[in-house]
Amino acid sequence: MNVLFSMFTYLIQVMLPFMGILIIGCCFKSLFSNLSFRHPLIALINKTTGEKIPIVYWENSIGRDKHCDIVVNSPTASRDHAVLYRRDEGWFISDTNSKGGVYLNGTPISEDEKVYIDDIIQIGGINYELRKSDVFYDESEKNSLKNSYNKFYAGGSLLILVSFFQAFCTVQMCFSGPSFNYEPLKIFGLLLGISWASFFVSKYIIRRSNFELETLGIFLSSIGIINSAGVDVKLTYTQIICLGIGIIFFEIILAFIKDPDISMKFRPYIAVIALILLAINLVFGKVKNGSQNWVMLGPFSFQPSEIVKVAFVFFGSSTIKGIQTTKNLTLFILFSVACMGALFLMNDFGTACIFFVTFILIAFMRSGSIRTVVLTCAAAVIGAGFILKFKPHIVTRFSAWRHVWEHINDAGGYQQTRVLAYSASGGLLGLGIGKGALKHVFAAPSDLVFGMLCEEWGVIMGILIVLTIAILGIYARSASIRSRSAFYSIASCCGAGMLVFQMMLNVFGVVDILPLTGVTLPFISLGGSSLISVWGILAFIKASDERTYAIKR
Repeated sequence: MNVLFSMFTYLIQVMLPFMGILIIGCCFKSLFSNLSFRHPLIALINKTTGEKIPIVYWENSIGRDKHCDIVVNSPTASRDHAVLYRRDEGWFISDTNSKGGVYLNGTPISEDEKVYIDDIIQIGGINYELRKSDVFYDESEKNSLKNSYNKFYAGGSLLILVSFFQAFCTVQMCFSGPSFNYEPLKIFGLLLGISWASFFVSKYIIRRSNFELETLGIFLSSIGIINSAGVDVKLTYTQIICLGIGIIFFEIILAFIKDPDISMKFRPYIAVIALILLAINLVFGKVKNGSQNWVMLGPFSFQPSEIVKVAFVFFGSSTIKGIQTTKNLTLFILFSVACMGALFLMNDFGTACIFFVTFILIAFMRSGSIRTVVLTCAAAVIGAGFILKFKPHIVTRFSAWRHVWEHINDAGGYQQTRVLAYSASGGLLGLGIGKGALKHVFAAPSDLVFGMLCEEWGVIMGILIVLTIAILGIYARSASIRSRSAFYSIASCCGAGMLVFQMMLNVFGVVDILPLTGVTLPFISLGGSSLISVWGILAFIKASDERTYAIKR
């Protein structure tokens, strides 16, 4: 009987990575299949030359600058003159503090004005007539958005695969010990309930047509929760609760940012809340593992800096109108300095690096200026010099970098040498959930989780998770071109960039390519605050998909 159980669990171990490849592959195939060619929505006709300008974006910058979506060849036009944008109510034109103004049907506008087919818009002395496109967007895009992949998701087919994946992992944990363990069955029941509850709410209450990103999030989160159960089953219950909170947080953010113009008005308040959270952390935070980034609430603890990540991406994003009417990034720069300064005082340098890279992405997407990025990096190098001068103890934290085998039995290299040795012992398919030795090393299910994945789940699964987060970044970049607003494009790209960079710090840190910074692996590492945060970031990527919000026809 024991031989049969061993053969059965080994068969499951072989099946898991291939099921993972199938789930991830189908999810991304469906996501990328919806990034088809965009047909023009409307067109502008230059009344002087007869030139027809197709309008393919929801937000279009208009001006003399060659980087504008609609370039006006007139010396009286401002570099950034106006924005033509679409909302559920129709099309609007906005003057972005131009010198010559914008005229609609011969009348100067002072605020955002709704425009209709056959209206005449005058910019820089040139008249443009708004016309219907030759290709009817409503019908062509409607057919594109209701393709076969959406029908595949309408029945929750891939979520069924995820449920089977969860079930197989549960069976393996039940038989991993000398006797049958019933505790993993409770975990499976909770995971199954949360997974399908989120699907039915999305499909039948909110009535979305797409569920690919949520499927990816549930799949990755399940791996993290099941992996932590291999260390201690009791660790997983808090993580499961945080998964439920994370999915609710995901839906709240999607509802909150549904109207980008309204969301823009709340940006200052979000920044204030973020700074208050960091101030609370500085005053009441407890030091753990050298960093003062934990706040205790009775028996529970959380990291405010994880929630501030979501606020950081939100505050840095903007509509095109906001970008053109705000000529600099001063407020965002001040907010970024305050956030990174607080993290510096907490000794949380890994998170500070994540904020800095995200700041560079946001600054570039908002300004389009390489010079801004170069100056920012130069300032960061100078700042790093001051840090090393006034806090020389930081250098000692990285003294073992690239020399971990010289510190095999001391604090400098103990963890990483074990990670390198144990992860290699897992081979392609792994030793089995809960059967590894790395779980006995401090911070294995959190900071060193990539090593645990390779040891217990196999190198194939470890690489698959890394590729999934990397491809998520590629998808966010591709989907941003079709977003309804620059607000969604910036938030999606920079949120995905934050996840990718955080993943790189974790993975490259544990294998000694980069210094070990102690940041978590998104979705996978043990840590409730981190799990809630990544689901919040996932909401920004979801918002960039046109299918997320119903279009009023």
